[in-house]
Amino acid sequence: MVNPAPADGPVAPPAPAIRTVLGDIVPADLGVCDAHDHLFLRSPQLPGQELADAGAAAAELAAFRAAGGAAVIQWTPFGMGRGAAELPRLARESGVRIVAATGLHQAVHYAPEVLERIGADPAGLFVAELTEGIGGSGPRAGMIKVAGGFHGLDRHARYTMAAAAEAQRATGAAIGVHLELGTGALDVLDLLCGELAVPPDRVILGHLNRSPDLAVHRAAADAGAYLAFDGPSRAHHATDWRLPDALATLADAGFGDRILLGGDTTTAGARSVNGGPGMPYLLRRQRARLELALGERLVTQCLTANPARAFAADWAGTATGHRVTG
Repeated sequence: MVNPAPADGPVAPPAPAIRTVLGDIVPADLGVCDAHDHLFLRSPQLPGQELADAGAAAAELAAFRAAGGAAVIQWTPFGMGRGAAELPRLARESGVRIVAATGLHQAVHYAPEVLERIGADPAGLFVAELTEGIGGSGPRAGMIKVAGGFHGLDRHARYTMAAAAEAQRATGAAIGVHLELGTGALDVLDLLCGELAVPPDRVILGHLNRSPDLAVHRAAADAGAYLAFDGPSRAHHATDWRLPDALATLADAGFGDRILLGGDTTTAGARSVNGGPGMPYLLRRQRARLELALGERLVTQCLTANPARAFAADWAGTATGHRVTG
């Protein structure tokens, strides 16, 4: 940790840290990171495919660890079955660092009574989960998750993004944004970074692989945001076969330091332990394929140095008493 300056001198700024479910770590200790995935998740939109089995989550983490993984950022927000009580144990037993999320997804993923419980102060909820703990006594969240719509932002998206911006200012946390089928990136940046004055390097745009619009990718990177390409191909997604070209275009334009890679496992059937690609796919298949096209150095940077910067924060206003660990 940074030592305070003498009483008669300036106070040194806090050192950036990544907030995991077992406490804060220095960014250099994050390791090979799946920058967007899910160990636990439930939604009315995915009936019967809930990620709710702690044993399956443990097996998935073990498979990811065996493939060379060291950290997972779980983007599951409030009210979607985050499994917060299980995450510290899973992190300890697997040896994989886990970052949890606060925030809200699209309204369609919630029963009305869940949103009603939040009341008029979602920003207060987000800040409490980032600084005090999920549920008041659980692990602290390390990022904020919100969501846009298909080529636009509805009333719920604007409301939750305004709350996320307020929580970001209070804590320094990064904001991860679900882009519906990869669309609406520039609308999100106009709102978050324009109207709401969130620093662009605190915004992570998810699912850009699902809309391989290289001009939009370049504009978003030029604005200063991080760009997440997360998840293997699904029906009608031009994901895997367009990914090397998209990343090469960004790297050639000088934006290799803005790229993040993830797996985004959202259903039980997609887990590797159930025969799907799961978390290991990122390192078992995609990494080698991308290294052939882009080179080992850039891909390693996207898996290590880039997420270490993207998810680190100075945690302004954070409750004390949680040490930074190695």
